[in-house]
Amino acid sequence: MEILVAVIAFAGALLAAIAAGALIQRLRDEPEGWLIAWTVAVAALCLSLGVIGIGGLMGFGAVTFRLYQVTGSLLAPLWLAIGLVQLLAEKAPPRFLAWLFGIALTVVSVAILVFDPLKSEEMGKTLPAGSNFWGLIPGYLLIGVHAVAVLVMLAMLAVAGIKWRNGDEYDTDNLHAALVIVPSGIALVGAMRFTVPPLFTTALLAVAGAAVWYTVLRPLAPYEDDDEDDLAPDRDERVPRRDDRSQRRDERAQHREERPMPQMPPDERPMYRDERPQPGHRAMPEPVPAADIPAAPPRRSSGLGDLVAEYRAGDQEIDYAARMAPPPDAGPATGYIMNGGPPQRPDYGMPATGVVYPGAELFSPAQQQPGSSKPSPTIYGLLTVFTLMDGAGEAFDRLAEATVESVRRGEPDTLVYACHAVKSAPLQRIVYELYRDEVAYRDHQRQPHVERFVNERQSMVLATNVIELNVNAAKVVPLPTAMY
Repeated sequence: MEILVAVIAFAGALLAAIAAGALIQRLRDEPEGWLIAWTVAVAALCLSLGVIGIGGLMGFGAVTFRLYQVTGSLLAPLWLAIGLVQLLAEKAPPRFLAWLFGIALTVVSVAILVFDPLKSEEMGKTLPAGSNFWGLIPGYLLIGVHAVAVLVMLAMLAVAGIKWRNGDEYDTDNLHAALVIVPSGIALVGAMRFTVPPLFTTALLAVAGAAVWYTVLRPLAPYEDDDEDDLAPDRDERVPRRDDRSQRRDERAQHREERPMPQMPPDERPMYRDERPQPGHRAMPEPVPAADIPAAPPRRSSGLGDLVAEYRAGDQEIDYAARMAPPPDAGPATGYIMNGGPPQRPDYGMPATGVVYPGAELFSPAQQQPGSSKPSPTIYGLLTVFTLMDGAGEAFDRLAEATVESVRRGEPDTLVYACHAVKSAPLQRIVYELYRDEVAYRDHQRQPHVERFVNERQSMVLATNVIELNVNAAKVVPLPTAMY
């Protein structure tokens, strides 16, 4: 049995030596705190396994026993735990305290374990248990170190899980690393603390070294740039660009510490388009310049893409109508009505519906001239794009049809109301509307069925974009209707 233990120990020592070399190589390019701590732990495991192999062949003595206990029972679990703190802590004070505590405990403990007398120095080739040879002070010291290491590892595992729930791939990698290191570290403590067959103790030491090596090579491998590679200056080959994990961690911590912008009082905050009115909010009687309009809160994209390139503006809703507003002293522009006075702006508090009113004429009889196709200059037009919530298409269409019927019966000055479905984007509706003049548009907004449409569509609409139109030429005839 001692020969088998020695063979496993030498194989584990070789594995740990390779892992230590890989960590040292990584340290040259990326001097991270967790890499330093785990390099100490893996080097301690390598030395401990080598001593076990020598003791299994030649027998244990006071020197080999102390070396095996200092490296395998003290340094390895302690610095595995400190490495987890260095990996998961985003602020400098916890990392600094971990360094200070680890170095101080290591110096004091090593001094005690090296100079404290043993109960007995008669040992054979069987792996000696620490409780049989340590005195009172070293025994309690190792119990304290093991308890601290296990508590810290369990706490860091919980921290990794909490961050992973609302984190990104960085937190996923850290949780993966913790799930590998923590069980192997706790198993190592159990093997050194309790009476375990020498074969299993040796195997667990080797497994702990392999766990660190796997963690550094897989979940904590250097990040690579997916967009482009850097050329090495002194050789004609490509090397991946590496992302400094410490820099990324500091940037994330700084981002989390950023204080939110102060909020305006409820009665002073302007209402965004398609936002349900709340008690105490003061609606704007007319649009303000685009530079004074605050950006609406970001909304989750529906994943459909916009029909028109103008609407592809990231995840935030853009008020295109406000951008198109002309200066106060400018002449009439697209969609603005000249009716014997200065240009007036429409109220955007109620965006257009989506209906059809067939049979109306575009041309004003008083202004139409024979052979002319020029529409009346008083015609007012809007194009509205609605992006609906998932599953709200049928409800929106039913609401639009009910509004259509009400507009058809009671709004003769509404020339065109056309609500279009988009084949390539099932959750989009494009509404084209024309009014005889601005007065007709104002009357339309005051209708009870329009107010009902605006209120009930709030829960169905994800985003609304409005473009004002100026009709230059047109031909409108009644639309064919379905026969039942």
